[in-house]
Amino acid sequence: MAQVGGGDDSGKGKGKGKKRKGRGVPFIDMTPMVDLMCLLITFFMLTTAFTKSKVMEIVLPEKIQNNEQQDGPRVAASRTVNVILGPDNRIFMYPGRVEDFNNLPPLTATDYSAEGIRRLLLERNATLARKINAVEQEVLTGRLQISRDSLASTISQLKREDDTGPIVLIKAYKDATYGNFVDIMDEMNICGLARYTFMKISWYEEKMVETAAGISPSET
Repeated sequence: MAQVGGGDDSGKGKGKGKKRKGRGVPFIDMTPMVDLMCLLITFFMLTTAFTKSKVMEIVLPEKIQNNEQQDGPRVAASRTVNVILGPDNRIFMYPGRVEDFNNLPPLTATDYSAEGIRRLLLERNATLARKINAVEQEVLTGRLQISRDSLASTISQLKREDDTGPIVLIKAYKDATYGNFVDIMDEMNICGLARYTFMKISWYEEKMVETAAGISPSET
C-alpha cells in the first residue's frame, strides 16, 4: 500500500518558531503484490495442467511423393454406406452406389440420437465393435495388463485389419451446419468406424434429399 515518508525537521534552528512538516516522498509497498503474483502463477500452472485441449483429430491421406497418376482405392459397393447430412438436423442414408440416374434409390431418414444413426452404424460395424469391446473388457477386468497407449495402439491395429466393416462416405446437403459435421464425427468415433471419409455431394444425391425431405425446387 502507498505510504508517505519524510522527516519533521523543517523547524530546526529557528528558535521558537512553529514547526512544519516536511514534504515527504511517497512510495508503494510491493510485498502484497509479490504474494499475489505467486498465487496467480500457481493458479495458471494448475489450470493449464488439468485442462485438456479441445481438438478433433482427423486422419488425412498420405501425400503423393511423385507426379505419377495413381488409381484411387477400390471401394466395394457391398460395404459402402452413403451418409448425407440433411436439413433440420436430419440424416439420410443409402447403401452401395447409384447405377441408374433415372431410378434413384430411396433414402433412409434418421437423426443424431443413440437410436438413430448410432444404432444403424453399430449394426453394420458389429464384428469390429465386438473385437474392440472384448479387448476393452479384458483391460477393465485385469486379464490384460497394458498401458493406455498400448490399448489405443491395439484398437488401431484392429481397425487396420478390419475387412468386413462398412466404408462410410459422408456428404453434406447445402443446408447442413457445422454442428452436424461435429456430431457425425463424434458418432464415427463412438461406433469405432475404421474407414470413413468426407466427399462432395452429387447433384442426384441433392435431388434424393429434396425428395425425401419434401423440399420443392422453388425452396432451394
